[in-house]
Amino acid sequence: MTQNEGQDGQLTCSFCGKAQDEVKKLIAGPAVYICDECIELCKDIIAEEAKLEDSTEIGIGNLPRPAEIKDTLDDFVIGQERAKKVLAVAVYNHYKRVEYARKPNDVEVQKSNILLLGPTGSGKTLLAQTLARVLNVPFAIADATNLTEAGYVGEDVENIILNLLQAADYDLEKAQKGIIYIDEVDKIARKSDSPSITRDVSGEGVQQALLKIIEGTMASVPPKGGRKHPQQEFLKVDTTNILFICGGAFSGLETIINQRTGAKTMGFGAEIRLSKDQKLGETLAKVEPEDLLKYGLIPEFIGRLPVVSTLNELDEESLVQILKEPKNALIKQYQKLFDMERVNLKFTDGALVAVAKEALKRKTGARGLRSILENAMLEVMYDIPSQDRVKEVVINEDVVYGKARPIVLYECAESA
Repeated sequence: MTQNEGQDGQLTCSFCGKAQDEVKKLIAGPAVYICDECIELCKDIIAEEAKLEDSTEIGIGNLPRPAEIKDTLDDFVIGQERAKKVLAVAVYNHYKRVEYARKPNDVEVQKSNILLLGPTGSGKTLLAQTLARVLNVPFAIADATNLTEAGYVGEDVENIILNLLQAADYDLEKAQKGIIYIDEVDKIARKSDSPSITRDVSGEGVQQALLKIIEGTMASVPPKGGRKHPQQEFLKVDTTNILFICGGAFSGLETIINQRTGAKTMGFGAEIRLSKDQKLGETLAKVEPEDLLKYGLIPEFIGRLPVVSTLNELDEESLVQILKEPKNALIKQYQKLFDMERVNLKFTDGALVAVAKEALKRKTGARGLRSILENAMLEVMYDIPSQDRVKEVVINEDVVYGKARPIVLYECAESA
């Protein structure tokens, strides 16, 4: 009788010892046998180990230093030097706090959530997304304009946490150390300086609803989203170690800042200043809590966003850099698409400047770049897959302005 045979001569599993008739399948190997039950157990063990490797906890030992975080941000975000430094320090301190909180101590380090102020298309969302990628933590984006107070038509604020939980594949531990970016937070400013006695369900009411979640609470999240109802089972998510980054354009805030600083542009004794010389980012950098209060944010909400950073407007030079320098630059993306067709795509310097100028006209920052490029290259992207022997496509300034078609160069036909 071999070591893989039972008393009755039946083959047995080399690992658990079960006989052939006790399992569904017995697979033979070189002098060994393994049953289907042991295979399933092995799969579970490997999957669990892989999960642990993927969800490596952020600790002081493996947390990137502020300079390393900024270096990575530099690869994806052009300009905004001060904003990147502020974010790098704030994020590093936040995850230091998370690690510190595990150890018994007598000093409580409070959470430093972040408020980003800057014009549309200046890179607020991209900065938050890149931070999450650097730290390998779950990331979720929420639009503040969709949120309302509980009981009104719209999304409950708890659904923000649900988005993060989904991004973490419902891994609760991982989600509780993630990053949430709340966009358009300026749109939930209350409509007047004085508290309203009527309901402001998408303004001050939302700010009130966000307070506990941002500061840190045990949030009850409906697992499938939507509105809460009594029969529904809730997931309990601790938001204490979730980093919240709020962003908004805060259009009109510069007027409030200028009024406070005395930077008048009209009236007797006013400073004579050309509007083209006024940089929005420089004005926003002078923001104080009292300015945000006048804008319509409630004091408690401002207090829970202690780190404030401003982003500058993107000028023509910055937009040209955004087109070609980041790791995932738009020009590199289109060149990759053409490379799949074995076609070389080139942009002249004049074309890049023309794209930047068109984006500045639209006043949408970097967001307008892709649509301008799509419009300029629509015809050639339509034609190229159907053509043979195309070697190179050149996009120049006239193509961007719609005055000419892209220059298409073909390979020479081989002579017979």
